[in-house]
Parts: sequence; C-alpha cells; structure tokens
Amino acid sequence: MSFWLESLGPVERRSALPGDRDADVAVVGGGYTGLWTAYYLARARPDLRIVVLEAEFCGFGASGRNGGWASGLFPVSEATLTRRCGADAAKAMHAALADAVDEIGRTGIECDYAKGGVISLIRTPGQLRRAPADRLDAAATRAICDATGVLGGVYSEHCAALHPAKLVRGLAEAAERLGVTIHEDTRALTVTTGEVVTDRGTVRADVVVRALEGYTAELPGHRRDLAPIYSLMIATEPLPPSVWDRIGLRRRETFTDERRLIIYGQRTADDRLAFGGRGAPYHFGSRVRPEYDRVPAVFGRLRHTVQELFGIEVPVAHRWGGPLGIPRDWMPSVGLRDGVAWAGGYVGDGVAASNLAGRTLTDLILGHDTDLTRLPWVGHRSRRWEPEPLRWLGINGGLHGTALLDALDR
Repeated sequence: MSFWLESLGPVERRSALPGDRDADVAVVGGGYTGLWTAYYLARARPDLRIVVLEAEFCGFGASGRNGGWASGLFPVSEATLTRRCGADAAKAMHAALADAVDEIGRTGIECDYAKGGVISLIRTPGQLRRAPADRLDAAATRAICDATGVLGGVYSEHCAALHPAKLVRGLAEAAERLGVTIHEDTRALTVTTGEVVTDRGTVRADVVVRALEGYTAELPGHRRDLAPIYSLMIATEPLPPSVWDRIGLRRRETFTDERRLIIYGQRTADDRLAFGGRGAPYHFGSRVRPEYDRVPAVFGRLRHTVQELFGIEVPVAHRWGGPLGIPRDWMPSVGLRDGVAWAGGYVGDGVAASNLAGRTLTDLILGHDTDLTRLPWVGHRSRRWEPEPLRWLGINGGLHGTALLDALDR
C-alpha cells in the first residue's frame, strides 16, 4: 500500500462480476485511464451500459501510488514531436495536456489539488549547459525551492500537486453516480473484439477499452507492448514549519532536477515530503510481482537524495512502489480499432495525460471528429519491445548508463 492509500483507511471492495453479462462499453482497468473514459462517456451518453472491470480495486495500480503530479509534461519532447508530426500538431498536443491539468481541477473532485507549477532545479555545470535559455537564475529558483547547490532552474506553470488516491477514489464514485457499474476482484484473462473473458465470467460489449498501463504485459498477446518499469517512492512524517520556511514550496510547487534519471517530489497538503524516482531494475520477461515494489537499496538512495537536496535528516515514514508502462519509442498513444480501444504508455506522466486520454477515447467511441481525435498520439502504434534476453539487457543497460552519466555530471 502506498502512503496515499493508507491515509484513506481500509479499502472497501466493490462486488466482483457475478457472471456473464452484456454491455455497450467494457473498460478493463480501474485506474485513471479506465475511470476517466467511463466518467466522460457516461456524462456524454447516460443511456450507455458501461462496465469497468478491475482485478484488484480501483487505484490499486499507478493511479493510487504515483507522485501526485498532474503535469503538462509529455515524454516526447516538442522538438522530436515537431520532427515526427509537424509544429502545429506538437503545439496542439502540449496545449491539450496543459488544459488537462486545469480540467482535473474543474471536475471538482476533492484531491488536495494545488496548481503551483513545477520547478526543475539546475545543480551541476553539465545541467546548466543543457538547460534552456529562458531558465531562472539561482536567486529566483531558491525563492521557489531552496535546495542545496542551486545554479538556476526551469519553471512551468502547467502542473498541479494532488493526492492521487483521493482523486482515483473520488473519480470512481463520480462515475458510479453517473450510472457506471464497477466490478472489482475481477481479473481480465483475454481482451478481444466484442468481449472480455474474466475469471468471473464474460462481458460482451460493442466496444472494449484496454486500460492496464504497467500491467499490460500480463495480458496474453501484449508481453512486448509496454515494458513495466518500476518507480519507487518514500514519504516523510509531517515536517515542522521551520523546515518549510527554509525549503519553500509555498504554493505546493512540485519539484525535480535536471538529472537524467528521473526524480520527482511534492509538498503534501499535510506538510510531508513525498519523493520518488526511477532506478529499480527491469525484471526479465516483463514480470510484475508484489515483491518488486520494495527495493531497500533504491529506498536508501531516495532518502540520501532528499537529504542531499535539502540538507536535512529525513524521517521516512512510508515506502512503496510499482510498475509503470513504457512504450519502445516513449510515445503514449490512444486509439480505437476493430471495436478495441486502448490508451497508455505514459512513461510516468499519466495523471493529466489519462484525463486527456479518457476524453479522447470518449470522442473516438462516440464517433465524434474533434480537436482531440486529431492529436498526434491518436492511432499511434509504437514498435514492440525486443524479445528476451535483448529486452532485459537493453533496458537495464540503459538504466545503469543513465545513472553513470548523472554520476559523471556530479
């Protein structure tokens, strides 16, 4: 359990699928992507029979344990997207993601939403050389987040800090109020055109939505679609006002730095530091196991990084982790083909992107031609990951190489 889920108390599971049934839309996955899709579909078409199928409980995956960043970030840079799709398409993609940050706030779902933006700290000469020209100087950066060794920073307003488990739980309840049926403890075994076969029965539907993100590789036929890469987090006890007076983050700005191996953090609504990062190994065969959520060495490195960033002793109270989904070209996608819709591959930036994906899938399923359905990620198909052992060697080699480059930077 993540700190976020633990803070809400025991999970009361919804009933499992009671047997075979028919629906208009069957959504596989009770995380943000599946629930936003169900929510917006039900708002647009209250007459639709929409069923969400979740193997555990809503928010069990990344939606209940992420860093709490609703950001306008996209894993493919605007320059790369411009080369692939053109300048107008790239700008439209980034504008739509920025709007998705605000859209989450507009829904009114209570989730400790605070749009303070994101500050990326520049802390080495190498990072300074790579930083964009419109960066903040050291003084302006420290006024937002007073970390050690700051040389400058890059600020974007397009990010909100939030409580991810409150968002996913509130979203599930909002979808149910609109008439969506959610069955938990119901594991999908196969997803094909016209039906989802589960361990509790078969749901026949005109449209099936696959929204499994980091667990996609467990579905037969999808082992090489998305690589499950682990991201781990820690959270402190609430820190005293004197510490926050020094660190800053007064508007609950989220924070990272310009290193290559991603780190991310936020000041929670109850004044904890929640901090995470990559670095846990990829597991052979795209395996996903509960024991992979906890890697003591990675937790130790996260604690050390926080202490080095802020020059404080960190009273760690919670440790957790889990997989996220990474496509071979790092390009998230949404689409609908032959009655099967999909969305995902967010590379860890899925809180706002999943909201955009849910609205886009709604338009695709209803057959509407809109600005959203013309975005460059619609219909995109990433090349599949290599077979093993090449996948294991390549991904873990990349992780070690990235960590080495950061060490050389320092």
